[in-house]
Amino acid sequence: MKAYLRQLPAVHELQKDQRFDLLKQSFSLDGNRLTEFLQQEVSILRQELLAGKAVIDKEVPDFAGMIFERTAMHINHWQGDRLAQVINATGTVLHTNLGRSRLSRAAIARVTKTAENYSNLEYRLIEGKRGSRHDIIEDLLLEATGAEAAMVVNNNAAAVFLILSALAKQREVIVSRGQLVEIGGSFRVSSIMEESGAHLVEVGTTNKTHLYDYEQAVTEETAMIMKVHTSNFKMIGFTETVETSKLAELADTHPGVIFYEDLGSGALYDFKKHGIGDEPLVREVIESGVDLISFSGDKLLGGPQAGLIAGKKELIDRLKKHQLARVLRVDKMTLAALEETLKSYLAGSENMMELPTIRDIIRPAEEIKIQAQLFVDSLHKKTSKYRSLLQESTSQIGGGTMPGVEIPTYLAAITHQTMSAEQLSAQLRQTEPAIVARIQGDRVCLDFRTIESTEMAALLEGFTACE
Repeated sequence: MKAYLRQLPAVHELQKDQRFDLLKQSFSLDGNRLTEFLQQEVSILRQELLAGKAVIDKEVPDFAGMIFERTAMHINHWQGDRLAQVINATGTVLHTNLGRSRLSRAAIARVTKTAENYSNLEYRLIEGKRGSRHDIIEDLLLEATGAEAAMVVNNNAAAVFLILSALAKQREVIVSRGQLVEIGGSFRVSSIMEESGAHLVEVGTTNKTHLYDYEQAVTEETAMIMKVHTSNFKMIGFTETVETSKLAELADTHPGVIFYEDLGSGALYDFKKHGIGDEPLVREVIESGVDLISFSGDKLLGGPQAGLIAGKKELIDRLKKHQLARVLRVDKMTLAALEETLKSYLAGSENMMELPTIRDIIRPAEEIKIQAQLFVDSLHKKTSKYRSLLQESTSQIGGGTMPGVEIPTYLAAITHQTMSAEQLSAQLRQTEPAIVARIQGDRVCLDFRTIESTEMAALLEGFTACE
């Protein structure tokens, strides 16, 4: 291999090759950037030769051709989308690994318009003076939740951290042991409380906490009673928790003690009327007497990633003035997407169906069956490499929301003539757009609850490409 080192072309020779200009035009690169790519490939090939790892199948190899070919592959990969489009065939509506909620068309249009223009993000047009981004959509949040005041930070974990840091630092916060949850990414309520400077006071047991547990824990050092809505797990059997209204009454009897509920998922749409879960409505929780609540924007709300905080005006004003509010603030695109998402709720039930999250969760199984059958029929017509059948199953909400809730659905269960389910699934993830599906037994299963009709053609092409 070392004998080949002398045959490696110099970079300045490669620059004179006509293929250099062809790559420049093909990938719209300037000469300096393309030269950097070539230098990288020459260096990599030299290291492979020195290590005896290069695959050379000719006595007089065309190293220039090899380098240009490898450079083209490198550039093609480099120019590809890091944040790539995925067809979610898992049926999990709020799939955390696949980006959780999808935005409505109206929200997407508003984000685009906001991104390509200047805006009044922190400017009062009437007065001609500096304004605050906290004011942009606060009126919509108040109308949607019934709260006195509201603000937005970059996610619900940030909301929890801000509330504890600003309102309970170096003081006690009472939490039920059964609500000391851990969610994705090892985020623990106890850990975030420690980071905030608040002192955790655990009450009750893992499965049962009574009102008197909270009553006995209140001291002069108590700043807050915190209730964590266990969105990401469910305890069944011999359990007991204290109602929000009872905790609100308890806090009211102790001046200066704040009652805060971390709702987690946060629903503005009543899924219970469809027999789906028992998630409380944000407005209902506000009306039960809490001082503060927080919830996510990209879960059941169906908007962008954000942490929404609502409650008493005096407390929200303190949060807005805290130094962390600037650290945790959201950008103009997030506010634009939230604005349109909230307007869909406030415009009435028909407009709520514009939100993909709501539409997908309540989508009837029979409608899904028709779409799944259409795909199965189309696949059979397109190729004989697959065998597929319809199969009754259930979908999950996902995103740490409504644990244990399963919604009836239909799957297209598919096998390939020669590939295993794992091999086929791996191939599907390499298509454009990538296809992410379930594997059940020896079948790749597609749940059409989360597959748009506009994605059907690409889905079929993906399977055809994996023949």
